Amino acid sequence: MNSLDKKAEEILDENIVIDAHFDLLMDLSAQRKLGFCKVMEKDHLENFKKGKLNCVVSSIFIENYMIPELSLRESLNQISALYQEIRESPSYFMMCKTFEDVQKAKEENKIGIFLSFEGVEPLYNDLNLLEIFYELGVRFVGITWSRRNYAADGSRFSEPDPEKNSNGLSDFGFELVKKAQKMGMIIDVSHLNDKGFWDVMKITTQPIIASHSDCRSIVNIERNLTDEQIKALASTGGVIGINALNKFASRMPENADVYDLVNNIDHIVNLVGIDFVGLGFDFCGHLRKFEPLIVTQNKVSRSFEILENHSNIPVLVEALLEKGYSDKDIKKILGENFLRVYKQVLKNDSFL
Repeated sequence: MNSLDKKAEEILDENIVIDAHFDLLMDLSAQRKLGFCKVMEKDHLENFKKGKLNCVVSSIFIENYMIPELSLRESLNQISALYQEIRESPSYFMMCKTFEDVQKAKEENKIGIFLSFEGVEPLYNDLNLLEIFYELGVRFVGITWSRRNYAADGSRFSEPDPEKNSNGLSDFGFELVKKAQKMGMIIDVSHLNDKGFWDVMKITTQPIIASHSDCRSIVNIERNLTDEQIKALASTGGVIGINALNKFASRMPENADVYDLVNNIDHIVNLVGIDFVGLGFDFCGHLRKFEPLIVTQNKVSRSFEILENHSNIPVLVEALLEKGYSDKDIKKILGENFLRVYKQVLKNDSFL
């Protein structure tokens, strides 16, 4: 182990490391339906530990073919799968609902799991269901994925098109943001389109996060944030989690590497400061095992996650050290910035 490796390991050991977005629940639900158990322990724990991860925000994501009829049922299946997994592996994992829970997970050497919507399709247009999901542990509200739902229109995975007639928040979407913030839930604007983003900014009373987004000035797609959006989000006290997908992070996606992630971090830091950037890798490689081989073989353009999985978080820390980031700055990027938002917004008891 060279001096840089050792330094990176020391920083990771001493600090709380948070991934603000991970598609874990789809994997758990799919495998448990096939009769597997302890999926987190068998398939993910080793990577979590190698990366010194302390906390992950796990998204509830509903695939297109399940919408609308099965949205609610599948979301409950995914939440149930997580609870079963935690009961099966209590020495390694715990549910997180508060800022204090993250600290407890670190102290007990466990991986804390938060729950988040990645699109509010499970709510349909019934705002009362939000209270049920809160009681089940959901604390983050990603308003959309990159499609339309009752609350808003999602962003596109292409260059912005000002001629396209896309909408902002619906009446339901405005009420959703207001109610969620009153309950102590964190609003997440990753995947929200531009009009919806600015609608959220008009009414927010709390810090807003973009859990897994990169910089549009680096890769010009609507899925990424403009400089003005980054400034607006930072003005709320919120945080942007850097996304590891090559097509979001790099102008030359086929050759993307860890330095493209550092470039996105640099851009945000130079624009608004060190206090508003974190990690939201959006690792999805583990889900490709469910794709038929013919689908994988015939993809026109290869997508991949820079770093591949959580085990390579030390590689990013080394790159940040090489770039001249201080221990204090890296501590903020790894988790302290998101923790600040959790402490400010999340409640320690039921909203009732």
